[in-house]
Amino acid sequence: MAAITLLTREGCGMCTRAHEELLALHAELDFEYAIADVDAPGNTELRGEYGDMLPVVLLDGEQHSYWEVDIARLRADIGASGSARE
Repeated sequence: MAAITLLTREGCGMCTRAHEELLALHAELDFEYAIADVDAPGNTELRGEYGDMLPVVLLDGEQHSYWEVDIARLRADIGASGSARE
């Protein structure tokens, strides 16, 4: 099963929109979904690597897209590794 992590920070409007898009996609496709705030304690590595690119979508731990969710590409990549919900 594919795993998607959305990297965000508090007060990020683009992050909120990305979260809503991913929730809609999650209703359609089967994948694990998590959110990580790059400004949370212990996330200094994430903040350093991705802090100026938010929101960032990680697919199975690898950067998939940033600033916007590439829904068509994500749908294709998840479909290739997962299955649609019945």
